[in-house]
Amino acid sequence: MDTQQNQQRIKVIYQMLFELATGNLSFRIIKTDQNDEVDKLSEMLNTLAGQMHDIILRSGSVNPHYSYQNLVQTTFILDDNFIIRNFNTHVPEALYYESEELFQVDFGKFIAPQSFSIWNQKKKEASLDDNYHSTVQLIFITGNNKLVPSFCTISRLRYSDKIIVNSITTILQEFLSDAKYVIKTATEKQSETVIMQNLYDYILNHLEQPLPTIKELAVLFDCNEYKLKLGFREFFKTSIYNFYHEERLKRAHLMIQQTKIPLKEIAIMNGFNTYLNFYKAFKKRFEYTPSEVDRGPSADV
Repeated sequence: MDTQQNQQRIKVIYQMLFELATGNLSFRIIKTDQNDEVDKLSEMLNTLAGQMHDIILRSGSVNPHYSYQNLVQTTFILDDNFIIRNFNTHVPEALYYESEELFQVDFGKFIAPQSFSIWNQKKKEASLDDNYHSTVQLIFITGNNKLVPSFCTISRLRYSDKIIVNSITTILQEFLSDAKYVIKTATEKQSETVIMQNLYDYILNHLEQPLPTIKELAVLFDCNEYKLKLGFREFFKTSIYNFYHEERLKRAHLMIQQTKIPLKEIAIMNGFNTYLNFYKAFKKRFEYTPSEVDRGPSADV
């Protein structure tokens, strides 16, 4: 097998790992007849995804996918004592704190123990240098007790005693809240969970196609129309149509950023009949047009 084909197979493995990381347990790598190490690794990943999917369903839970939001820039303004005096609007969102929990609090409170020594060293350096500028990785501890590693630039403002800490953080957007769903019996819960999971996966795997009507979906998943609509909203906190509409726009946005596929083709590939409909929906969702998205240094497709 030539180098280009091997690179493509490895690329699919990377895609599989990404899909697993974002919760898509329905993705599978197509097996080839090579029977080499790449094929063995692909088979292991397929098996792992299947086992995780079965375990989650048997537990009576749904397995929501997670999608990367756009990179979130966080900015803190600290005084000479490293007390937070201000921050941008993304900070509470990225670190899961209320604004009042952050304001006028020692910045070190939000640094994980693993980064204490680094932060203390940077504080000492910044206190001694009026032109201080440094880039370092710090690990933040969030309001929901998770660790978020992030590369930060620490700089002193000219003509001021203020210190700026900037970072770029990629956060995962969860479709489910922390609420627990109580259904009368374990059997009923598991049965409904399977239906909702299958519907969820079906939508994500058919974003390029028109969404069937609720009646058609009810027949497809052998479920009452009312229960299908209510159950989906209960598990995923959104309607079936809104979920479908949101996911295809997010996928289109990602395709614009990471490929050179013409915009009109991207619209069709994500289930829009005309580019005008896609344009209007895209602008309404993101507040800028498809052509305004930076396509970056992506390889030609």
